[in-house]
Amino acid sequence: MASNLLKALIRSQILPSSRRNFSVATTQLGIPTDDLVGNHTAKWMQDRSKKSPMELISEVPPIKVDGRIAACEGDTNPALGHPIEFICLDLDEPAICKYCGLRYVQDHHH
Repeated sequence: MASNLLKALIRSQILPSSRRNFSVATTQLGIPTDDLVGNHTAKWMQDRSKKSPMELISEVPPIKVDGRIAACEGDTNPALGHPIEFICLDLDEPAICKYCGLRYVQDHHH
């Protein structure tokens, strides 16, 4: 896919052509990796019974936090998480972790 884009850009003269030949990456069986990725993605997108990751994360309710700062690691298991993200909760709307999409809101005790 990327090699096709590069070829198209060279043909349209946006990028200068060079004398180098770009080889297509292949698997051990000789199948171009672009074909595998494209076929896998298309196959996954055809199955409408599965929810996308964005749909799944949006179903998780905002996490209430005591205090003004939330610390998100993505998961309780460090092997499954992401780098720690400290999130400021001063605004009224939920703050979103840039890595995993979890939402956090300050728990006001009134």
